[in-house]
Amino acid sequence: MIITIKKNADQREVDTLISSLEAKGVKAVEIKGSEFNVYGLTGDTSIIDEKSIKAYHCVENVVRVAAKYKLANRMFHPEDTVIKLPTGQVIGDGSLALIAGPCSVESEAQICCVAERVKAAGATFLRGGAFKPRTSPYAFQGLKAEGLELLKKAKERTGLPIVTEIMSIGHLDLFEDVDVIQVGARNMQNFELLKELGHVHKPILLKRGLANTIEELLMSAEYIMAGGNEQVILCERGIRTYETFTRNTLDISAVPILKRLSHLPVIVDPSHASGINWLVEPLAMAAAAVGADGLIIEVHNDPSRALCDGAQSLTPDQFDVLAKKVQKVTETVKSL
Repeated sequence: MIITIKKNADQREVDTLISSLEAKGVKAVEIKGSEFNVYGLTGDTSIIDEKSIKAYHCVENVVRVAAKYKLANRMFHPEDTVIKLPTGQVIGDGSLALIAGPCSVESEAQICCVAERVKAAGATFLRGGAFKPRTSPYAFQGLKAEGLELLKKAKERTGLPIVTEIMSIGHLDLFEDVDVIQVGARNMQNFELLKELGHVHKPILLKRGLANTIEELLMSAEYIMAGGNEQVILCERGIRTYETFTRNTLDISAVPILKRLSHLPVIVDPSHASGINWLVEPLAMAAAAVGADGLIIEVHNDPSRALCDGAQSLTPDQFDVLAKKVQKVTETVKSL
C-alpha cells in the first residue's frame, strides 16, 4: 500500500497517522519527493482500511499495491537506486560497470595477473570464486578461506573492490573484507541466508536462479531488503530452457522488465548464460544495448588450464576488445 501525503501537510497529523498504522503491525517506509512525500506500507496490509486513511486531511491518495514485493518495487521508490562503494565505484548511475575476473581463484600469481589486466581494460570490480558450488562433489570446490586471502592481495595491488560468492551463513565472518557479496543462482531462494544478509552493511549481488521467475527474483531481493539492507544488485545470468546448445538461455528481456518493475540496479552475466567464450561478447553487447547497469564477465589468463569454467572464460586480450565495444554501445544508446 502506498500513501501519498499532501505538500505542506501538518507533520503532527502525519506522525499520528503513521503511528496508528505501525501500531497495527505494518511498517511505514518514507519516500521523499519534490512535490509529495510518500509512505510505503510493508507487512500484512490486508487489515488496513483505505477509507480510514483517506479520512486524514494530510492524505492526498492511497493506492493498494498488488505485487507481493514492496521494498523492491518501483512504486515504492520511483528513483533508481545507485550503489556507491566507499572506494568510489558505482553501479546504477547510468554508466556501465564492468566486473571481471576468473571463475575460481587458483593462485596468487593467477588472480593478481588477471586483476591487473582487467583493471587496465576498464573493469572497476574484481570477481573471483573462493567458495565454488559445483554440480559434482568431485569437481574443484575452490580454495575457500585461502582464496579470499588471495583476493585481498589482488585488491591491495590494484585497488579493485572484491566481488565473490557466499554459500553459507557460517562463512559470513570470513567475508569482512569482501566489498560486494554475491548470492549465486543455487542460493537465490536460500531464505535463511538472505535474511542474514539483510543485516549486512554492504552490497549484495543477487543472481537469478536457474529456473526462477522474475517475480521470484524480486521476492528474494525483498527478503534482503526487509532485513534493512537496501543495497541489492539484481543479476540475470541465464535460465534453464529446452535449448541445449548453450549452457543456459540469456533472458535479455529480464533487463528492461526488472528496470520497469524495480528501482534496483540490474547487471548481466553473459559468461554463465552462454557457457561458450565466443558468445560472451555478442551477449554482453546486447545487455548493454537494453540498458544493463553492468556486466559480470569471467576472464582467465589461461582458459585451457582453468580449474573451473574455462570454456566460457575470455582471455585478457579478448576482454580488452569486449570492454571497448560494450562501452561504445552504452554511449550510443545514451545518445539516441
